[in-house]
Amino acid sequence: MIQRRQFLRDIGVSAATLPFLTGLPGLNAAQGGGKQRLIVMFSPNGTVPEEFWPKGEGQEFQLGKILQPLAPFKDQMLALRGINNRIGGDGDRHMRGMSCLLTGTELFPGNIQGGSDTPAGWASGISIDQELKNFLQSREDSRTRFGSLEFGVAVPNRADPWTRMSYSGPNKPVAPINDPEQMLSRLYGKMKDKESLASIIDDVRDDLALISKKLGAEDRARLEEHLTLVREMEQELKREDDDDHLAHPVPDIDPDIELVNDNTPKISRMQIDLLVNAMANDMTRIATLQFMRSVGQARMNWLGVKEGHHSLSHEPDKNIEAVDKLVKINSWFAGELAYLTRKLANTPEPGANGSMLDNTLIIWLNELGKGNSHTLNDVPFLLIGGKAHGFKTGRSLNMKGAPHNRLWLSVAQSMGHNISTFGTEKYCEKGPLELG
Repeated sequence: MIQRRQFLRDIGVSAATLPFLTGLPGLNAAQGGGKQRLIVMFSPNGTVPEEFWPKGEGQEFQLGKILQPLAPFKDQMLALRGINNRIGGDGDRHMRGMSCLLTGTELFPGNIQGGSDTPAGWASGISIDQELKNFLQSREDSRTRFGSLEFGVAVPNRADPWTRMSYSGPNKPVAPINDPEQMLSRLYGKMKDKESLASIIDDVRDDLALISKKLGAEDRARLEEHLTLVREMEQELKREDDDDHLAHPVPDIDPDIELVNDNTPKISRMQIDLLVNAMANDMTRIATLQFMRSVGQARMNWLGVKEGHHSLSHEPDKNIEAVDKLVKINSWFAGELAYLTRKLANTPEPGANGSMLDNTLIIWLNELGKGNSHTLNDVPFLLIGGKAHGFKTGRSLNMKGAPHNRLWLSVAQSMGHNISTFGTEKYCEKGPLELG
């Protein structure tokens, strides 16, 4: 980092240029292939186990319908069946499934009533993404501008244990950012007057021209890639604002159906593009991508599904039409994960061989194993990428009821954070899962 600052001082570049230059290998003292990243992707309301879990174990497994969009990445996949969320205490299973998912510890007593169980409050501990953020930010060689970024897609504008999975500490939920425009502004600074299409880039045009002459070919190419994405994103947001239909409608507090409009797929891709760009630019190495919320009644018109997601998830298994719609919904989430995975796989790792996917572990998870039974057993955990983390991929494993705390120990230790417990201590007694 000192090397980069000295370089900028030598050529007289302003501080406004810094967001574009964070990840350029030629300007960083700490570079190379040693970066390890984590992306946690959430989708709600359980899955359809018969169509989600691969058939067979070990290296001999076949993908079911839901995971078909991820078939090109089968060799980089690690499906972990039989991981249970054993956290008990206050709150209904959706609440504990959501707010104990990344924290691995109980909810505080509270007055938020859900289902037929006891009321509860927020989680009583830090989430694994924030734990790893703090760990990386404590080290000079892995410190980034943001530490972590929390992306949302159609997460309702309300705060409760069904909408929050990230916690910076006990009683401290972290809200995801739903709006691509807001996320773009956070990453690169406020856009100027949209009517004149003035760009963030215009503020630093002279600095960037000066910088570009001093960079090597690889750095110049990466700088152009970042600038192109920002420019395209600004143009896209301007077009959508002109049509006045980009933003998600704000759902009622207690709706029969949550309005999730037909631009949700477009917003999803914008958020994923921004996430990958932020990581490629080394603005963060930890990110969450949250689709909707637990108990969410999103109606996915773009899939031809008119019913609310949560209501569908409660239909009995013999309702074949409902099951088919749930498979379609979960396959769409798998397709968004495939888009994210492909973007990482197609982005070369700065200053190293291989792609960004090699150094980025993606974990797709859910708050329930199955919606109509509300089970916290056999919760879906699908890992993709992360070759640098040391996990042996291309396998489907049965973890035989292991507490999910042990998975978070494995992830933490794979990133050099050698903690021996995470969340509720008694669920860590057998140590991390053996995934190497």
